[in-house]
Amino acid sequence: MSTQAAEVARTSGFEVKDLHLINLTKSFGDFVAVDDLTLTIPAGSFFALLGPSGCGKTTTLRMVAGLEDPSSGQILLGDEDLTRLKAYQRPVNTVFQSYALFPHLDVFENVAFGLRRRKIKDVPDQVNAILELVELGPLARRKPAQLSGGQQQRVAVARALINHPGVLLLDEPLGALDLKLRRQMQIELKRIQTEVGTSFVHVTHDQEEAMTMADTVAVMNEGRIEQMGAPVDIYDLPRTRFVATFLGQSNEVTGRIMDSSGDDLVVEARGGRFALPRQRTAVSDGDLLIGVRPEKLSISAAGDALPDRVNQITGIVTDTSFTGVSTQYLVRTGWDDEWMVFEQNRSLGATFRPGDTVVVHWAPEHTFGLDLPRD
Repeated sequence: MSTQAAEVARTSGFEVKDLHLINLTKSFGDFVAVDDLTLTIPAGSFFALLGPSGCGKTTTLRMVAGLEDPSSGQILLGDEDLTRLKAYQRPVNTVFQSYALFPHLDVFENVAFGLRRRKIKDVPDQVNAILELVELGPLARRKPAQLSGGQQQRVAVARALINHPGVLLLDEPLGALDLKLRRQMQIELKRIQTEVGTSFVHVTHDQEEAMTMADTVAVMNEGRIEQMGAPVDIYDLPRTRFVATFLGQSNEVTGRIMDSSGDDLVVEARGGRFALPRQRTAVSDGDLLIGVRPEKLSISAAGDALPDRVNQITGIVTDTSFTGVSTQYLVRTGWDDEWMVFEQNRSLGATFRPGDTVVVHWAPEHTFGLDLPRD
């Protein structure tokens, strides 16, 4: 722990605890925004609630903050029941996308505002420690208008952290920043969270933000958690079609389990046979979707020798896009779907062009199986 982080921890006097949401529900008339949500956010973790607009993630955050009353359920921080406490009574602070800094106060006084209202002693020492933590010490006497967007966001984080919350809530905090600043602040926020040790709960619709920063990601849809886990786990092995398509991109085909071979299931789909490892699907018989991520695919000319034990389809290239890091191909399959293939650029120029007949192939270990979507 750095010197400034140690100072922040020393002066806090607050123990970081697990946050428990128990059967949490919020309805607005007939619309159920959050539907019987139960989860535990471990103390000191960086947790992301990820999902599209209207999925219930911001409503969940506002209930934890005390800005919305739940229709039913409980919110516990450790053993302390926060459910009916007013927002100002909770050991929770929120950083919003707008930052809400006081334009007439400089950086130092923006951060010190909460301490002065509570008549806390040693204000300068605490403010200087937190400004060093967010690397804004030299800018203490600047006004918000003299700061970049990223610097303003760090002031907002410092102002929240100086109150020593048990949980820091982040409501789309990077949405107002350009791409370069967003990526820089993703690294900065993760660094700050790691040094301070406070639990961060980050609400976002941006999959890159969630996967870059969070220890655990919960993907929300229609008020419920579709899947929760480490970013690499839910990306590599999605358990629902919604997760597969919202968290990244996915190629899919409907098939039927016909046989087994060792640790693999044999799936017949569109006239082809594909190997699917048993541990990568919850479906053990009958119809299912099989899927694979575009970057897991390789592309070869028709007639070229292929590696042993691969899944493969033949198709025609319909589009190529050079993105610098990779070349992205669209390949029309024999059943008239278009599959995406992301090939890392290891040579100059595109290898294949529209109209070329190609074989798309991949290791069975990269295949996943999903229940068919309900009508």
